[in-house]
Amino acid sequence: MIRHTIEMIVPFHDLDPMQVVWHGNYFKYFDRARFALFAARGIDLYQFLIEKQYVFPLTRTAVKHIAPLRFDDRFRCTATVTEARYKIAIDFEIRRGPDDELCTRASSEQVAVKMPDMALEFEIPHEIQRALGMT
Repeated sequence: MIRHTIEMIVPFHDLDPMQVVWHGNYFKYFDRARFALFAARGIDLYQFLIEKQYVFPLTRTAVKHIAPLRFDDRFRCTATVTEARYKIAIDFEIRRGPDDELCTRASSEQVAVKMPDMALEFEIPHEIQRALGMT
């Protein structure tokens, strides 16, 4: 399985009035892990758009919040590819600190869309499949 982990620290501006990370900011963490995973596999999604005219919009997300993240918490977000043939499916885990406490589990699905016509493709481009370990 292709997986990549990044480390982050919770900034003050990500908190809600209860002094925990606002739920919408978790998607930012997942995106950072997703883009780092792609980069680690040699894929620059922006260059792929420019050169190949493909984008990969999210079509489904799910999040399970288990324990909150707070200001200045050090945490790891791991992205794991579970499918990359007909859609790109990625599972995420956020774990906090040296005790490795599980805080969040999530998943996302993306499809391939060919620009400029916005045509839904029924298969992920082969370069992406190879890079994500699916061929």
